[in-house]
Amino acid sequence: MRVLAVIHQDDAGLGVFGEVLPRDCSLEVWRPAEELGPRVVEVDPDAVIVLGGAMDAHEESEHPWLRREKRWIAGLLERGVPVLGVCLGAQLLAEAAGGSVRRAAEPEIGWHDVQLEPGAGGDPVLGGLPERFSSLQWHSYEAVPPADATVLARSALSLQAYRLGSSAWGVQFHAEVSAPILESWIAGYTNDPDVVAMDLDPDALRAASAQAIGAWNKVGRGLCERFVGTAAGLTPG
Repeated sequence: MRVLAVIHQDDAGLGVFGEVLPRDCSLEVWRPAEELGPRVVEVDPDAVIVLGGAMDAHEESEHPWLRREKRWIAGLLERGVPVLGVCLGAQLLAEAAGGSVRRAAEPEIGWHDVQLEPGAGGDPVLGGLPERFSSLQWHSYEAVPPADATVLARSALSLQAYRLGSSAWGVQFHAEVSAPILESWIAGYTNDPDVVAMDLDPDALRAASAQAIGAWNKVGRGLCERFVGTAAGLTPG
């Protein structure tokens, strides 16, 4: 099985997702800001995971590669390649499918409750989650998927998960983040004007995260396992 991870910056990688990839899988990495295209170009990968990043989906002038990446994701959707988008990845996926991205009513940073929508329990990827759970968030924008998307989860502030057809999922929460990755974000929070403006208490977030991260990583591993397993079932042959 071939898995392609799209990584936008060094401190926003696979995290705990990488811990549960099948042993026999071939993992490729594409860094859109550095390379003209993914290494797997002639034959589609069996699964694609598009991760987060500090840039925003609309910042195409500052990051021209965003246009190329959105076109590439749209091609994956047209061909039915299984895709999981996380945070920025979920926003790019929504745009590629004909939806949009907008600034959230307020930044959602730290631990926030998420509620599954009725019927989401039958989803092959989100269905393994509790009906209500505490999730790690770090975003100021939110995905607005196209009207034919299936909404799977929401928080009090924004849409949190959706499915496109039977092979693509977007999640706003950071199910992939490990403790070291989260610590790097907290340590560098002053680089994000939105987080500074909300007067984040980094020590309070560290304390809350120390209590929550273990259980959260279990949730993240399970979500990735279900996505990869679903992708394997969708792969011909």
